[in-house]
Amino acid sequence: MPDQPELKDEELYEKLRDDGASKEKAARISNAAARDGRSEVGHRGGSAEDYEDRTVDELRERAKELDLEGYSDKNKDELIRMLRDH
Repeated sequence: MPDQPELKDEELYEKLRDDGASKEKAARISNAAARDGRSEVGHRGGSAEDYEDRTVDELRERAKELDLEGYSDKNKDELIRMLRDH
Protein backbone atom coordinates (compact mmCIF):
# COMPACT_ATOMS: atom_id res chain seq x y z
CA MET A 1 0.00 0.00 0.00
CA PRO A 2 1.52 3.38 -0.97
CA ASP A 3 2.32 5.89 1.71
CA GLN A 4 -0.32 8.58 2.13
CA PRO A 5 1.08 12.07 1.61
CA GLU A 6 1.21 14.35 4.62
CA LEU A 7 -1.76 16.69 4.94
CA LYS A 8 -0.77 20.18 5.95
CA ASP A 9 -4.32 21.49 6.57
CA GLU A 10 -6.43 18.57 7.77
CA GLU A 11 -9.42 20.77 8.62
CA LEU A 12 -9.68 22.09 5.04
CA TYR A 13 -9.06 18.57 3.68
CA GLU A 14 -12.00 17.18 5.65
CA LYS A 15 -14.26 20.07 4.58
CA LEU A 16 -13.40 19.49 0.93
CA ARG A 17 -14.02 15.74 1.26
CA ASP A 18 -17.38 16.45 2.93
CA ASP A 19 -18.22 18.71 -0.03
CA GLY A 20 -17.53 15.85 -2.45
CA ALA A 21 -13.93 16.46 -3.56
CA SER A 22 -11.81 13.41 -4.33
CA LYS A 23 -9.04 12.49 -1.90
CA GLU A 24 -6.41 13.61 -4.39
CA LYS A 25 -8.06 16.96 -5.07
CA ALA A 26 -8.75 17.67 -1.39
CA ALA A 27 -5.13 16.90 -0.46
CA ARG A 28 -3.76 19.04 -3.29
CA ILE A 29 -5.95 22.04 -2.38
CA SER A 30 -5.45 21.79 1.37
CA ASN A 31 -1.67 21.51 1.03
CA ALA A 32 -1.55 24.47 -1.38
CA ALA A 33 -3.69 26.50 1.01
CA ALA A 34 -1.35 25.71 3.91
CA ARG A 35 1.63 26.71 1.77
CA ASP A 36 0.28 29.86 0.10
CA GLY A 37 -2.72 30.87 2.20
CA ARG A 38 -6.35 30.03 1.71
CA SER A 39 -7.29 33.31 0.01
CA GLU A 40 -4.53 32.89 -2.59
CA VAL A 41 -5.59 29.35 -3.49
CA GLY A 42 -9.20 30.46 -3.97
CA HIS A 43 -8.16 32.73 -6.84
CA ARG A 44 -6.23 30.12 -8.80
CA GLY A 45 -7.20 27.72 -11.47
CA GLY A 46 -9.19 27.82 -14.60
CA SER A 47 -12.76 26.99 -15.14
CA ALA A 48 -13.94 23.53 -15.97
CA GLU A 49 -17.35 22.25 -16.90
CA ASP A 50 -19.29 20.53 -14.19
CA TYR A 51 -19.33 16.78 -14.65
CA GLU A 52 -23.12 16.99 -14.96
CA ASP A 53 -22.74 19.18 -18.07
CA ARG A 54 -20.46 16.70 -19.83
CA THR A 55 -21.49 13.85 -22.08
CA VAL A 56 -20.92 10.21 -21.19
CA ASP A 57 -18.17 10.05 -23.83
CA GLU A 58 -16.44 13.08 -22.29
CA LEU A 59 -16.67 11.52 -18.83
CA ARG A 60 -15.22 8.26 -20.13
CA GLU A 61 -12.37 10.19 -21.76
CA ARG A 62 -11.64 11.92 -18.44
CA ALA A 63 -11.65 8.56 -16.64
CA LYS A 64 -9.19 7.27 -19.25
CA GLU A 65 -6.93 10.32 -18.71
CA LEU A 66 -6.88 9.53 -15.00
CA ASP A 67 -6.02 5.87 -15.66
CA LEU A 68 -9.16 4.66 -13.92
CA GLU A 69 -10.40 1.15 -14.60
CA GLY A 70 -13.88 -0.26 -15.10
CA TYR A 71 -15.48 2.88 -16.53
CA SER A 72 -16.55 1.58 -19.94
CA ASP A 73 -19.83 0.01 -18.77
CA LYS A 74 -20.85 2.76 -16.33
CA ASN A 75 -23.75 5.15 -16.86
CA LYS A 76 -23.40 8.91 -16.42
CA ASP A 77 -24.19 9.01 -12.70
CA GLU A 78 -21.80 6.14 -11.99
CA LEU A 79 -19.04 7.81 -14.03
CA ILE A 80 -19.48 11.08 -12.14
CA ARG A 81 -19.31 9.25 -8.80
CA MET A 82 -16.21 7.35 -9.96
CA LEU A 83 -14.44 10.53 -11.07
CA ARG A 84 -15.24 12.37 -7.86
CA ASP A 85 -14.19 9.49 -5.63
CA HIS A 86 -10.91 8.54 -7.34
